[in-house]
This record gives sequence, C-alpha cells and structure tokens, in this order.
Amino acid sequence: MAHNEAAEHYLELLKKTILFEIWLEHEGGLATPHNRKLGLDWPNIAHSMIGRVRMNQLHAAMDTVLEENIPGDFIETGVWRGGACIFMRGFLRAHGVGDRKVYVADSFQGLPEPDPNYPIDATSTFHLQPFLRVSLPEVMDNFKKYDLLDNQVSFLKGWFKDTLPVAPIKQIAVARLDGDMYSSTMDSLRSLYAKVSIGGFIIIDDYSIGYCSAAVHDFRAALGITDPIYPIDDTGVYWRKSK
Repeated sequence: MAHNEAAEHYLELLKKTILFEIWLEHEGGLATPHNRKLGLDWPNIAHSMIGRVRMNQLHAAMDTVLEENIPGDFIETGVWRGGACIFMRGFLRAHGVGDRKVYVADSFQGLPEPDPNYPIDATSTFHLQPFLRVSLPEVMDNFKKYDLLDNQVSFLKGWFKDTLPVAPIKQIAVARLDGDMYSSTMDSLRSLYAKVSIGGFIIIDDYSIGYCSAAVHDFRAALGITDPIYPIDDTGVYWRKSK
C-alpha cells in the first residue's frame, strides 16, 4: 500500500489528539510521557487510555489489512470514550476506504458484575468504578468532535453476551478486545473469532490482567489455536489467525 504523506500526517495528528499528547501538561494525575506512551494512566481528558504503543500497533495492523487485502470490518469490544474506534474510522477516511465499517461495542454503562458462571471473575471490582462508565451519547459526541460520525460507524449497545451473537457482522479484519474480565473476553472471542478472516488480527488490550489472559488461554486451548502471541507493550498482545 502506497503511503500518502498527507494522510499519514493526518493520522499522526489524530493519534496525538486522541491521546492528548500535545497538551499532556494539562492532564494532571499520573499523565507523564512515559505513562501515556504505555497507557499506564487513566486520563482525565484524553479520549483513549490505550497509550501510544498500543495505538501504533492498531495503526500497523490496519495498514497490514489494506496492504494484504484482508477482508472484513473493524471492531472494538470495550471502547471507554471511543478513542481507538475514532482512530479506526479516521484511518478508513484517510485512505478513502468506503466498504468497511467500524463496530463500537460496549455496555456504555461500565463493566458487568462478576458472573457466577465465571468464578475466576469473583474478585473483580471493575463494575464499581464510575470512571469506566461512559454513555453512548458521550461516545457519539466524541466521534462528532472529529467529524467522524457517519454510516460507517455502528454502535452495539449492551452486554457482549447479548449483543455480539446477533451483531450484523459478516467478516472481521481487526478485532480489538478490551473487556478486562474473563467473561467479557470469553464472550467476545466466542462470538467473533469465527468471523475473523484468515490473516486478520485479534488484539487483546488487557492481557496483563489475570482474568483476561486466562480467558484467552482457555479459548485458544479449546479450539487448538497455536498461532503465536506477540507482545505489544507490558499490557497488550495480539495474534493473527492462520486457519
């Protein structure tokens, strides 16, 4: 894929804006350059908490999808303020891609309470943290701020166990899972993995969290998946589907 200099410059500025890198001194809290690079702080202002390294990996994955003509849409499960999905839509806009969609999947009311069917999640307290609750209108408004809310963006509101099995998605090129918990990660993998194209990317944002990594390993073992898992930073990993 030939890289257009103007498009690449736009995408770099988009990353800096979504991650609030340009104005980092105004973020407060734990917002140091190191922490923002690795996504180690919970931003007061930025529209994403995944950090620069994981955002760059998402960018590289989407570049590969276009370079190798891997069919399918892009989806993130667990979007917070929407930043990664906003970047996905900006990427498609920058490259003039009109035949792929961005699916934005979230409860838009925070994380679920631990499910007795997944006892490993019993100690999770994510559902008690208001900071992680971002409403659908707020996320939609964030898309509008970048002029990136259009018919190539589709919102899937509700718990993953309810929305993902019936989501109108035929093929996936990039599945970015950011559910933190065993239940959320397993529900996402069970519903979406069969739709991921050969060569497509499965990105696990919170692999460093024990709940999440346990779900990944259990799912891969159940299906006999042996595709290598590659680290992104101290938190995230990805693999590519080979069969």
